[in-house]
Amino acid sequence: MQEYINVTGMILKQSPMGEYDRRVCILTKECGKVSAFAKGARKPGNRLTAATNLFAFGTFKLYVGRNSYTMTDAEISNYFADLMKDYVGACYGMYFLEVADYYTRENNDEREMLKLLYQSLRALCTDALPNALVRCVYELKAIVVNGEFPGVPGDRQYLESTVYAIQYIAASPVEKLYTFSVTEEVLRELTHVAHLYMERFLHHDFKSLEILKTLW
Repeated sequence: MQEYINVTGMILKQSPMGEYDRRVCILTKECGKVSAFAKGARKPGNRLTAATNLFAFGTFKLYVGRNSYTMTDAEISNYFADLMKDYVGACYGMYFLEVADYYTRENNDEREMLKLLYQSLRALCTDALPNALVRCVYELKAIVVNGEFPGVPGDRQYLESTVYAIQYIAASPVEKLYTFSVTEEVLRELTHVAHLYMERFLHHDFKSLEILKTLW
């Protein structure tokens, strides 16, 4: 008897397989990060084509094989179409996907990371916050979610508003993260802290980050 599971998640990566298929990596609420094959997803008009694009968020039906999953159906609730129309925003978004892919594992409880990723992409789609601030919040909160955040660094004296922002990011639920703005000076300090901790805790070269650097 064939076994199927339904998972809620987001497409982190996709790559071509064979002539018409795709291999995707999905960050899911139920199973952590999983890989799955989507047969025919590269054929024009195939119902899985859009569902296997980067950023696609929704419910995926997976067939459980002996050594792998196969996507058989999907119901997408958010394609983040506005983000895909914004080249700079999309570059930030792809960087967020890379960080999530680096941090997450199969069969781990990755619900908080999935929520953080989703809310951060939503924040990129609005004009209320600068992309640079969204990035700082995302990077710092990702370290918090992973249990590595050591608190305010002691390498220099920070503005009181910067210390408050760092503490707020660390303590607030994901749903309330993107509810504040900061001055340019505070943003510079937050950027420094985020960079400091990303260098310390994530020893990895992100391809999308190299693209972002060319846009500054």
